Amino acid sequence: MAESILIEDRVTTTVDIHELAGLAGRRVGSSSWREVTQAQVNLFADATGDHQWIHVDPERARKGPFGAPIAHGYLTLSLIPELLAEVLRVEGTGLVVNYGLGKVRFPAPVPVGSRVRVTVDCAAVDEVAGGYQATLAVTVEREGQAKPVCVAEILFRFYPEGSS
Repeated sequence: MAESILIEDRVTTTVDIHELAGLAGRRVGSSSWREVTQAQVNLFADATGDHQWIHVDPERARKGPFGAPIAHGYLTLSLIPELLAEVLRVEGTGLVVNYGLGKVRFPAPVPVGSRVRVTVDCAAVDEVAGGYQATLAVTVEREGQAKPVCVAEILFRFYPEGSS
């Protein structure tokens, strides 16, 4: 049976792998808020080779269309696994595989210094060979803004302990 626990402003759901299907159609939870820093943006730019000035040149970016440097959309997307770990814990797994993404959109920018969190809904859980595939609808919110900064459909495969 899934158990949801409220800790400050976040909700963490813990479920056994064999009860994962019970989450389908339900809100899983929300993470804590995390600040997006210029150091993160710069490291991401170095890792990806995307050094566009709206991300890495704070002075020029303040005069640009967003009034501040903004995080790369893919940086925002890459924050999801760490924040998701606060939201969903699946016990009894031997292996968890990021199987891919469905639709991903970046409806609003993330200015450096903003705080973001994820809210996760479980859209579906399907049996696959040797395990389960969960389709998670993830919304990345920016504190103080109604419009989401990222909306993504993420697929994870969960395999029980002892499977190879």
